[in-house]
Amino acid sequence: MSFYRNAVWFVKGLQEYTRSGYEAAAKHFVASDLEVDVSGRSFIITGANSGIGKATAVEIAKRGGTVHMVCRNKDRADEARTHIVEQSKNENVHVHIVDMSSPRGLWEFANSFTQNHSVHVLINNAGCMVNQRELTEDGLEKNFATNTLGTFILTTALIPVLKKSQDPRVITVSSGGMLVQKLNLDDLQFEKGTFDGTMAYAQNKRQQVIMTEVWARQHKEIHFSSMHPGWADTPAVQSSMPDFHAKMKNKLRTEAQGADTVAWLAVADAAAKHPSGLFFQDRTPVSTHLPLAFTRSSASEEDELMNRLEQLSAQFKPRLTSGL
Repeated sequence: MSFYRNAVWFVKGLQEYTRSGYEAAAKHFVASDLEVDVSGRSFIITGANSGIGKATAVEIAKRGGTVHMVCRNKDRADEARTHIVEQSKNENVHVHIVDMSSPRGLWEFANSFTQNHSVHVLINNAGCMVNQRELTEDGLEKNFATNTLGTFILTTALIPVLKKSQDPRVITVSSGGMLVQKLNLDDLQFEKGTFDGTMAYAQNKRQQVIMTEVWARQHKEIHFSSMHPGWADTPAVQSSMPDFHAKMKNKLRTEAQGADTVAWLAVADAAAKHPSGLFFQDRTPVSTHLPLAFTRSSASEEDELMNRLEQLSAQFKPRLTSGL
């Protein structure tokens, strides 16, 4: 089955996820969707110092939004902020140094942030693809800690504040790679068998899509969405998938093309008219499963995933955030 899924996915990718796929889809975009002024609205973007996150930050800042960059490395974040301000002529761009693989750090950041700032839109963009199994200082597998648990904690911590905002939204940058994975509750942190960083990443991205769907059912006041940016030429792809990048670099999307749907979901009125919880590709909701791939999970499995994440995240929740 994995061969079938991978083959169908790759053919689909060549048709839809490349630069030519974006250009074909863009012919149907409504240009006025992004002709908006979002001054006074606050946007948190994780992993905003490079790639899709940085490109998204530029687009939002150009439209007057207040951008809060959540990044791990201060030097790279400060450099990216300078670029974003230069490109947008918007000084309301702020850097917050947080490691998305640190559960305690995320709880503490959310508590501190919400005491001093409002938030209208959360963009879960930061991602990790470590190709050798690596543990964080908390003993968590690093891909899972960053992509799944980190996204879960930050979103969960900010939901109460988001509910107080007008037109609150949460966008999670997932990946089309999740289409080859079925939720696997038996090995959330990839402790069994030979470790495959690409497959671990794809499993995390499947988990993100499921989290988005569950949150949408639980929190009707917030518009949730997940999306696939396509195959974009980003530093993360260059470093984590060098062979893929070498073979496909002439076909890859630009960072701005990869970020287009993220920005659209974050600011366009048309985006919020779609039902909450959908998975988007090039401004269009698409299926979260390949035909005949048998990747659907049951409601009980999805509930079990959320329960496990809630229990795990609670282990790292400081007392000072008990009000979240």
